Amino acid sequence: MARRRRAVRRPVQRDVRYQSPLIGRFVSQLMASGKKSTAEKIIYTALDQIHSETNEEPLAFVERALDNVRPRLEVKSRRVGGATYQVPIEVSDDRQVALALRWVIQYSRARKGTPMPRALAMELMDAYKNQGAAVKKREDTFKMAQANRAFAHYRW
Repeated sequence: MARRRRAVRRPVQRDVRYQSPLIGRFVSQLMASGKKSTAEKIIYTALDQIHSETNEEPLAFVERALDNVRPRLEVKSRRVGGATYQVPIEVSDDRQVALALRWVIQYSRARKGTPMPRALAMELMDAYKNQGAAVKKREDTFKMAQANRAFAHYRW
């Protein structure tokens, strides 16, 4: 954690096809080893598959799917007197989007034996329907926060 000053937030790069900052963040999060063109191909192929299967606008579809995955509460460890408590806290909007993107990508990669564009499309379609591994992760995070709400007074 920085001791001097907060880091300045850089503006999010928009993607090439949709001019959307959300898809731009998606590309950046999916990218591995600086291979941005590969990440763009994966995402655009997945969005094309979603459009062909559902006949819906891909950008609105992704926004709705990520809204279903965004966590509202999470727990953070706080050390008080020798004991460590899991303290529930509200999640900022920016972190909600970051966690939703991370979880969708993580569980897409976990679908073994499936090409990444197809796995990403399937995970987004599951998230759109409020099912799938990423939505289960959000629910588990929420349950953990609810179970530890007795420690909410340690929040600061």
